[in-house]
Amino acid sequence: MRISKGGWIALALALAACQPAKGLPTLPALSLLTPTQTVTVRDGAVRIAGPTDYCPDRSSLRETESSAAILLGRCSAESEAPPAVLTVSVGARGSSGVMTAGGAALAAFLASETGRASVSRRGRAGDVTIGTALMAEGVFLARIEDKAVGNYWRAMLPVAGYLVSVSATGPNLPPPEGRKLVEAAAKALQRANRP
Repeated sequence: MRISKGGWIALALALAACQPAKGLPTLPALSLLTPTQTVTVRDGAVRIAGPTDYCPDRSSLRETESSAAILLGRCSAESEAPPAVLTVSVGARGSSGVMTAGGAALAAFLASETGRASVSRRGRAGDVTIGTALMAEGVFLARIEDKAVGNYWRAMLPVAGYLVSVSATGPNLPPPEGRKLVEAAAKALQRANRP
């Protein structure tokens, strides 16, 4: 069976766009984290590290054969970093191949009904509007408006053969700050996973 480029894009984005499962800590709980610098997933192949002042919450880690997801929050309640939750999702082995399609193809897919449904918290394309979508320094960035979540930024990047997705949400997190945060998170992930 041969899968089209669009099919691979749909599969990879759906896997990497996982939303946190019910019962994960809320923002106030994340501000009480015991600082942890990195967490490894996918049998040690991917190291999750946050940008300055954001730490992974080990208790939020959910990992299956096809995906992994973890939340990151401010390492300290006294931090001057914007109060936000970063969700890092890691797709299946080989899922990063979707990045070879390029920014224009990824943006086109994300604008499609299937693409919008794949990033919707409730799985409904009609809930999502895609704003800016662009490729910068090997990272695909998209501003997403989701009726269930609000306006937020998502970054997608390849790490060790896995497609990794990072989103930033928070109370009163302005879109420019959200973009800076996902870009910083993408850079932190790239640094943590250098060979």
